[in-house]
Amino acid sequence: MTKHELPKAYDFKSTESRIYKMWESGGYFKPWNDPNKPGFDPNVEPFVISIPPPNVTGELHIGHAMFVSFEDLMIRYHRMKGIPTLWVPGSDHAGIATQLMVERDLLKTEEVTREELGRDEFVKRTWEWKKKYGSIITNQIRRLGASCDWDRERFTLDPGLSRAVREAFVHLYEKGLIYRGPRLINWSPGLKTAVSDLEVEYNEEEATLYYFKYKLADADEFIPVATIRPETILGDTAVAVHPEDARYKKFVGKKVIVPILGREIPVIADEYVSIEFGTGALKITPGHDPNDYAIAQRHNLPMISVLDEAAKVNENGGPYQGQDRFEARKNLWADMKKAGLVIRIEPYRTTIPRSQRGGEIVEPMISTQWFVTIEPLAQAALAAVRDGRIRIVPERFEKVYFNWLENIKDWCISRQLWWGHRIPVWYCPDGHMTTGREDPAQCATCGSKEIHQDEDVLDTWFSSGLWPFSTLGWPMETPDYKYFYPTTYMETGYDILFFWVARMIMMGLEFTGQVPFHTVYLHGLVRDEIGRKISKTTGNVIDPLVLMDEFGTDALRFTMLVGSTPGNDTNVGPKKVESNRNFANKLWNIGRFVISSIGSLVDDGRWTMDDGQSSAVHRQDWTLADSWIWARLQQLVRDVERLFQNFQYGQAGQQIYDFIWSDFADWYVEIAKQELAEGGARATRAADTLARVFDMALRLLHPFTPFVTEELWDHLRAAVLASPLKELAKDWPEALIVAQWPEPREPEDWEASKIADLELVQEIVRSIRNLRAERAVPPGKRIPATVAAGAKTALLKEQSRVLAALAGLSESELTLVPSLADKPGDSVVLVIGTVEVYLPLAGMVDLAEEKTRLEKELKEAQSHIARLEKLLAGDFASKAPAALVQKEREKLTAYRETAEKIKAQLK
Repeated sequence: MTKHELPKAYDFKSTESRIYKMWESGGYFKPWNDPNKPGFDPNVEPFVISIPPPNVTGELHIGHAMFVSFEDLMIRYHRMKGIPTLWVPGSDHAGIATQLMVERDLLKTEEVTREELGRDEFVKRTWEWKKKYGSIITNQIRRLGASCDWDRERFTLDPGLSRAVREAFVHLYEKGLIYRGPRLINWSPGLKTAVSDLEVEYNEEEATLYYFKYKLADADEFIPVATIRPETILGDTAVAVHPEDARYKKFVGKKVIVPILGREIPVIADEYVSIEFGTGALKITPGHDPNDYAIAQRHNLPMISVLDEAAKVNENGGPYQGQDRFEARKNLWADMKKAGLVIRIEPYRTTIPRSQRGGEIVEPMISTQWFVTIEPLAQAALAAVRDGRIRIVPERFEKVYFNWLENIKDWCISRQLWWGHRIPVWYCPDGHMTTGREDPAQCATCGSKEIHQDEDVLDTWFSSGLWPFSTLGWPMETPDYKYFYPTTYMETGYDILFFWVARMIMMGLEFTGQVPFHTVYLHGLVRDEIGRKISKTTGNVIDPLVLMDEFGTDALRFTMLVGSTPGNDTNVGPKKVESNRNFANKLWNIGRFVISSIGSLVDDGRWTMDDGQSSAVHRQDWTLADSWIWARLQQLVRDVERLFQNFQYGQAGQQIYDFIWSDFADWYVEIAKQELAEGGARATRAADTLARVFDMALRLLHPFTPFVTEELWDHLRAAVLASPLKELAKDWPEALIVAQWPEPREPEDWEASKIADLELVQEIVRSIRNLRAERAVPPGKRIPATVAAGAKTALLKEQSRVLAALAGLSESELTLVPSLADKPGDSVVLVIGTVEVYLPLAGMVDLAEEKTRLEKELKEAQSHIARLEKLLAGDFASKAPAALVQKEREKLTAYRETAEKIKAQLK
């Protein structure tokens, strides 16, 4: 193997890690304009992305592969355009998820609970867990080719980010936008913490509807009521009916008796109640239902909570105290049956709220929690999108964003966990609250030194909402914060538009006075090959690590990027990834050919140009194929730039793929082989074009498939520099990752005509190839042809060698004339525009063999005709479905046409 001859196959396993190390050690992931270094220019605008921080103890899943592929593409594209580019990496402490993992591990390995360990020891163990497993996800992200600046890696519990969280909390507290009080929240009994509305999933499930009697206190009458949660009867504080409901008007203002407990509660009128739905009467449990809570506030009803943190009945539940909520449901219903209060039960399909993390049924409960008054922050965030300071791609998600922010409720920010940012509020024995940017030594109100910190931690989304600016040093005015903030794009999945994106916008505007980014790009979810949602239950989880092991990182990335459009879900599976592995192999084989062709210029002295300046190839020396491929490449550069600017990365990738596979490999390379075989100046010119076009194609493809393109480009650069074409590469950098992105230019006058001319040659070649395939002409058989080319005669004469080589024609028996007085007999004629191509049958096939083959095909067609005519003449035509009958008629027509064609050929 000579110095610049590539191995026969691309070995991604040995290449990817080697190239990644080269990039990282070479400092290519760092912005070239760094505010912390000499020579910094503050006037050059950077391109910045903050990575959506994955859970620190998580492992790479297909969703990570999606966002890393997109963001790395954006970063590599802007870096190649010469823009100072920063991609800030990091991870999230993921309060609930991480605490659950550590708790499970402790139970499994040491048979100890977190309560038995105590808070300080448990937090210490969680930090140890983070140190042990925290690097797994970042190493996996590196494996995807992520060109992040790893020296700027952040973690949401880092000292700097913790300082930012403290500043944000104190800022909001001092403005009166943070408060503590009893409110109805979502309670996860399994996790023993409040969870936000966004962390609750609603699923349609089978339930039971329980109908029972609410007896009046002063009469032998009852109001029928239905519920799916009988245990909450223990917390009822009213029965509500519609004010216009004739059935129940007379009961309004009277009292009814809570079953078993015997408490008297009022009958109230409220327009929220539907006359048509159910019995038309509604039990009101303000302590355990958000709609009832709102009604209770309107009517000044008491709030009774009947469940504790473990979802067991508390002291307000009378004889059911201490029972689990579902056990209490069963026992209460049995007691009501004995008391003659049961009407009936029936199956009922309804939405059930479940915890996204734990999966158990979430319980709405009254609990004292910390909240952010969100309305003023939401108004600012709405304005930022409405006035165009922030653009959401695709635009249709703006409506979803507006709808959510216009109907937003105060944000419950406290969580009953131990892992996270502890709420920076201290209490003294008198109940005074103290907060501050530093830990206090005494109560700010009474001076008591006997103070203790709030036990709760902040919602994980509170710290991740600060991510774009806390990672750059805020609240300190660091050089990074001053130069790199606001960031440029926020790229993430549409499923966390509310969880994260809206909160970053609200918090960015509140704390920095600026939008945190100017563009939000939302990608869709990844689904399996047949479009199903990926879940462990379905058993269709796609492991990106397995796909990368089998097919390489580039194949996975290309699949994710080219199969997607903004905001739409993408179907992914092993077959798609395998086909893109085949593309990487095809690219490698093209590279082997190009590089060996350039290498041959060095090895064979006959291939240098007469003056020895083989790289000085001028346009006047170009063949039609050279001009065509260059014009097509320029067209591609323009299209890719336009598509990138419109965020249509998938379409851009598909166009690059089509150009490389079809225009370059299937057409130009095949034509260039003839030129190279001739040697001398023609070979040099072909090698020069191969090198130029392949260089630009690799640059365009690099953001999609960085590893194989970097490896090939390195070999291409070395081969060109060691060849008579060395002038071509004199300004190329040492690595493709920082090579200049091909810039679009206006089309030149000659381009359209050259493209049209070669397209005519292509059409002729395709027509002849199709006929050869139909007639089963052996691939190696050269056949004669006569071409009446009219105005295109001179062009086709010039291209006769190309025509003959690509269409399998005999060059010595290829006749090209403007017109024919007599049409050749025993020939097949192909008409391509104004050009007629005559191919003698005798030259194509053995006529005796061809006759036998055609007679066999005719016999087969006639048997199908006879069968279908008989079928359609019988009962089938009147009894079978019309669509099926029509289908059989179409088949008959097709067979008749085939038979006629075969008869004509036999003549």
